[in-house]
Amino acid sequence: MKRCYQVLIVEDDFRVADITRQYVEHVEGFEVLSTCKTATETLAFLDNHPPPDLILLDVYIPDVEGLDLYWTLRKNHREIEIIMITAAKEVVTIEEVIRGGTFDYIVKPVEFSRFEQALKRFTTHRELLASKVEMDQGEIDQLTGLNSKLVDKLPTPMDAELLPKGIDRITLNKIKSIIVEQDQGVTAIELGKMIGASRSTARRYLEFLVSTEEVLAELKYGDVGRPERRYRRS
Repeated sequence: MKRCYQVLIVEDDFRVADITRQYVEHVEGFEVLSTCKTATETLAFLDNHPPPDLILLDVYIPDVEGLDLYWTLRKNHREIEIIMITAAKEVVTIEEVIRGGTFDYIVKPVEFSRFEQALKRFTTHRELLASKVEMDQGEIDQLTGLNSKLVDKLPTPMDAELLPKGIDRITLNKIKSIIVEQDQGVTAIELGKMIGASRSTARRYLEFLVSTEEVLAELKYGDVGRPERRYRRS
């Protein structure tokens, strides 16, 4: 029987906590043990219950300063993995929790697809570790994320020459910047107007970015007419 991973949510906003709970419940193999609103509640729960497999932790907890709760958990509960789910975007905060060994860092407002990706990666890590006594370099690279798929996406000095015919580097970079700024995504028609190009040209660049997994394509159904293909950052 496949294992069900136990999750503790630490979030002082009950609305966000409820959304996070629903997200967890929609990912197979995970269940929420409890939700805590403060550091005091969190530490009391951990003192009186078996430890969860995973804590979903906000940076901004009302009864502690900064990352004090995070470091208390790292010191006293090293067996528990932590995923930060927070509005904090400061590099100094991100750098600190990465040094502390956080499993992932997700910025609010959280998209379910990104959340699901984190939990599935957590499952992969746990299953890989549970199935091995020793690991070779390839398995370690898979565990740390430095796999061949990731390495293949790293830029090389010959990167510009590897672009397919009809894809210009300057235009491509401009389109990437536009997509990052469009939270709701764009259609080929919308993008064409933004860059002063035809729909077919815009679509060619968008489909290229889909092929490199830098952009996601989704069908959106309106009230009338055919569904439109919208593109957003992955």
